Amino acid sequence: MTTMVPGSPEELAAFAGLQARLADHFRRVAADVRLPNTVVVAPSLSLDQEELNKVSGVHHYEERLLYMLMLLRRPRTRLVFVTSQQLDPIIVDYYMQLLSGVPSSHARRRLTLLHCGDASAQPLTAKILARPRLVRRIREAAGDLSIAHLACFNSTGLERSLAVQLGMPLYANDPALADLGTKSGCREIFREAGIRFPDGFERLRDDRDIARALAALKGMHPDARRAVVKLNEGFSGEGNALFSFQGIDGSTEEERTRQVLDRLPTALRYEARNERWERFHGKFQQMQGVVELFVEGEHKRSPSSQNRVNATGMAQCISTHDQVLGGPSGQVFEGCTFPADAAYRLQVQDAGMQVAEVLARKGVIGRFATDFVSVPDGDPSRGPVTWTHHAIEINLRKGGTTHPFLTLRFLTDGDYDPSTGEFLSQTGTPKCYFASDSLKSDRYRGLLPEDLIDISVYHGLHFHGATERGVVFHLMGALSEFGKLGLVCIGDNLQQARFLHRRTTQVLDEETGGAER
Repeated sequence: MTTMVPGSPEELAAFAGLQARLADHFRRVAADVRLPNTVVVAPSLSLDQEELNKVSGVHHYEERLLYMLMLLRRPRTRLVFVTSQQLDPIIVDYYMQLLSGVPSSHARRRLTLLHCGDASAQPLTAKILARPRLVRRIREAAGDLSIAHLACFNSTGLERSLAVQLGMPLYANDPALADLGTKSGCREIFREAGIRFPDGFERLRDDRDIARALAALKGMHPDARRAVVKLNEGFSGEGNALFSFQGIDGSTEEERTRQVLDRLPTALRYEARNERWERFHGKFQQMQGVVELFVEGEHKRSPSSQNRVNATGMAQCISTHDQVLGGPSGQVFEGCTFPADAAYRLQVQDAGMQVAEVLARKGVIGRFATDFVSVPDGDPSRGPVTWTHHAIEINLRKGGTTHPFLTLRFLTDGDYDPSTGEFLSQTGTPKCYFASDSLKSDRYRGLLPEDLIDISVYHGLHFHGATERGVVFHLMGALSEFGKLGLVCIGDNLQQARFLHRRTTQVLDEETGGAER
């Protein structure tokens, strides 16, 4: 296939032609999962590389999409999985042994693993495109391109170019609509959807815009304590900075703007470690951003609604989660629990669907999540309360809540019940989980994947198909170098899931020489 200039009219026309095939392909496979089907997975984190560098062990995050190997349970589905570096065979075997209902040898024949042999910081998709012979091998491994599609973590012009070079549609959002998922785009979607979100300003360009926005917010809300400055394309909360209004007391907006502008270089408190004003401001000028009120509250929560617009353009609710947040002001994603609290999960689900329906009308395809900050009108531990939900952002991609939920679904063959917000296994048993990408300790450095698996099996932590309970690990490639791994702890209720997380942490600490983390 002739290589086209990225973003050229010829490439855009070719991409549109491929995408026109996607709906029929989706209907065919959805009607009968036994039909021949090929999925090419390029788990590239095609995001701003400077922002990615804030995440420890980020080049191993390609492994988060290894849950897609479970598609091999479908007897005539082929999978081509491409990574930057060669995957440890132990990790691949670990996932293959999780398959049920099909011999692992049968599934293994339908799996092709390819890699770039490239550990550099650039996105995986860029590495693939720079290797025409690899592109050809992917195409050859896919076989019949009329029954194949490309899956990715997030979609950019790189993924569009790869889809065109491979000659298969991309089951993800059209990169032309990527602005809808920026912090500015999110606020505009929330406004159109008619849901509550924090007062603020979007499409800001530089420090003067930031200062004017902060000064205006202080004028609108004289009692406001704090506001958040967000990079348009920051993620996991690492692109956020907190501003305190203490000392901003000018009687006019112009005077308050001058006060803020003087303080900005020293007053912002960044969520990312080692961030500084010069770099943050430079990044803000490059990608723009927003300023909005920080939602205050003693007992606040951070639920999330997961949705999908399928290939036929239908908006669907997938799940709800409560996010586990950390960082200096509690804005950095560290994990999640499923399902969200019963007190408000259906409210969050409904608000997420309002967002999904707007995105569907705009032509979005694929999975995404809408995050909220929720504040009660009292102390939830003392009785029923009323919750107020503030929409914060849309993650227009597979995110930290995608792979845990799909891991649960593939392992149990169960389904989500939108009438209750629960997930039921085939036996009708509710299933819950605690998931994290951030189980980390310096003591874990040097542990190899086979060590982790041995520890897990010896201590009875490994997921058991018969009971549908246990721990599934991911990010195992990051363990030895960074002392970091991810896990999904599945139980019949959240108490079991949280216990499995605590037990896993305790076991790893004991096995690595002590309980201090």
